[in-house]
Amino acid sequence: MKLTRRETLAASGMAIAGAAALGKRAFAQTGHEHHHPPEAPAKPEATPPAAPAARNGFKPPRGNEFYARTIDPDETVPPGEAGKDYMPTITPNGATLAFKIVDGVKVGHLVVEEVFHEFAAGLRAHLWGYNGRVHGPTIEAVEGDWVRIYVTNRLKAPTTIHWHGMIVPSGMDGVGGLSQKVIRPGETFKYEFKLIQHGTFMYHSHHDEMTQMAMGLMGLLVVHPRKPKHPRPDRDFAIMLSEWEIKPGTYRPDTAEFAGFNTLTMNARVFPGTVPLIAKLGDRVRIRLGNLSAMDHHPIHIHGHSFQITETDGGEVPPGGLWPETTVLVQVGATRTIEFVADNPGDWAFHCHMTHHIMNQMGHDFTNLIGVRTKDFTPQVQNLLPDYMSMGDAGMGEMGEHAQHMSMPQNSIPMLGSPGPHDYISMGGMFTILKVREELQSYDVHPGWYENPPGTQAALASKADLDRDGIPS
Repeated sequence: MKLTRRETLAASGMAIAGAAALGKRAFAQTGHEHHHPPEAPAKPEATPPAAPAARNGFKPPRGNEFYARTIDPDETVPPGEAGKDYMPTITPNGATLAFKIVDGVKVGHLVVEEVFHEFAAGLRAHLWGYNGRVHGPTIEAVEGDWVRIYVTNRLKAPTTIHWHGMIVPSGMDGVGGLSQKVIRPGETFKYEFKLIQHGTFMYHSHHDEMTQMAMGLMGLLVVHPRKPKHPRPDRDFAIMLSEWEIKPGTYRPDTAEFAGFNTLTMNARVFPGTVPLIAKLGDRVRIRLGNLSAMDHHPIHIHGHSFQITETDGGEVPPGGLWPETTVLVQVGATRTIEFVADNPGDWAFHCHMTHHIMNQMGHDFTNLIGVRTKDFTPQVQNLLPDYMSMGDAGMGEMGEHAQHMSMPQNSIPMLGSPGPHDYISMGGMFTILKVREELQSYDVHPGWYENPPGTQAALASKADLDRDGIPS
């Protein structure tokens, strides 16, 4: 008898080596956590940092014309400073890794550990993350910086870190067994390299990836240009796209899943747990999107605006290759950077356009009841199961709202959305809201729902309107 892939994996004993929960929440239930800039780096020493060859013998590649560079890779420069050399990124629902300066090198520390993470109020899971969060903090630096990152493994399993898309020495690439020994439990490894390119990259485990990435070991890595060719954005958002299979009532993702993921996230949160992207009217907005989903590409769509795709993980898009879009396809293992001017005030949907990816956990594996007449058998079932409701016979748009009043399985959330300003928002999963306001006191204060000016809101047509235009009532 031929075994399926799932049966083969199960038979081989590839179960998650989980440890006890840390018992702490990664995020507040309200979904209104705000980004705080990284700690200001210490002032560089009076003496300039050592020349690249004196660091570790790495000779930066020079011949590839496609690397995104604004300085010579051999040039020695002081560590980049937030606010002076770059506008810090904002990681909604996330954080930025703190650095300190030691002998001209930016030094950071990542701790790999178990995390009890909240996707949204009502859905939590035991995952693996960095520095007490999922996903790991965004690593942010400037082209030409030397970085030294210590990685401490507090898991029960070995791990590594791969710098996805980065040009680094072979021995720093992080592929377990190929470019380094694995980091065993209790060990701390040191990674050190010069940033010889700029762009949006990612980091993730490159040991037992099917398990460790499915458990959450990933993060974003942003390298700003040393000498920007383009205007700096007013708002620079960084978003990681990923997917999970968390069966209702369970508290760990199924790492052997390869098709039917039921939790689709932006920065490891699902709507309504995603914080909005807030911009002032006229702001130049940059959104960096990284996709480390296991199997799915994500066409990310914006409402109310159009944008240009300005960068990929391979480098900048030449001016002749730019064109306007409202949807960008972010493939598995890729990053895409989009830029636009927030010139249209309102509350605008920003979401994946794969329809199953804007549904939460309880929206999958339902029996198809569309067109079925349920009014006759529902009362009969309720005689046996008083809480029973026949749902989905006219579609699933009302199911999220109904589920608010139903008894839900342990550790599960409704398939769709949240109450909105006008009705129930029947979207969940990989969905958030871009809020553009003309009057904005602070980016860190939620501006509330947008109030549409008179005459700019769709509404129920009056009989006078219908009669005037000859529309049957």
